[in-house]
This record gives sequence, structure tokens and C-alpha cells, in this order.
Amino acid sequence: MTLSLLTTAGALGAAGALGAVVADERIPDPDSVTPGIIGFIVTFGIAIVTLLLVIDMVRRVRRVNLRAQVREELEAEIAARDAAADGPEGTAGPAGTAGGPGPEAAPPSR
Repeated sequence: MTLSLLTTAGALGAAGALGAVVADERIPDPDSVTPGIIGFIVTFGIAIVTLLLVIDMVRRVRRVNLRAQVREELEAEIAARDAAADGPEGTAGPAGTAGGPGPEAAPPSR
């Protein structure tokens, strides 16, 4: 058993050394290896896609901000209109009614 382990280890060691020599011959010089035209095209494509995504994101953020601003302005106009309609007691509202509770506050009739 010991003899078979030693021969197996020796064979693996020799194969490993042979593989290391073959691997050294196949490794190209790192200074002469370049990505080439395919690498340039892929990198350029990723840059273009990223630019388009940023432009689309900016448009969407502006649209959301504009909608929020319009919503705030409408709410402010509605609040101002309601405040003018609900003026102090005893004064006439825009429809010529008294400043008291209007028909919205009355309980529904059956």
C-alpha cells in the first residue's frame, strides 16, 4: 500500500511539473495582450447604455418633482378657496349664504 501511494504521488508530481512547464509556454506576455476591437465595442456600448439610463432617470425625477409642485399649488389654492368660503361667522360666503355650516355639514335626510 505504501509503495502504491508513493508511485501515485510521484506520477502526480511529475504531471504537475509537466503541466507547469506547458502552462508557462501558453501564457502570453501581459504587455502585448489587449482587449481588441471587441473589448472597445463592448465598453463603448456599456457607456452609451449608462448615459441613456442617466438621461431617462433625470427626466423621470423632473417629472415627479413637477407633479409634486403642481399638486402642492392645487392644494394651496383649494385651501385658500375653502378659507375664503368659510369666512368669519355672520359674513356672507361666495354663494350668498351665511358663514355657518353649509349643506355639506347637514345630516342626510331620509
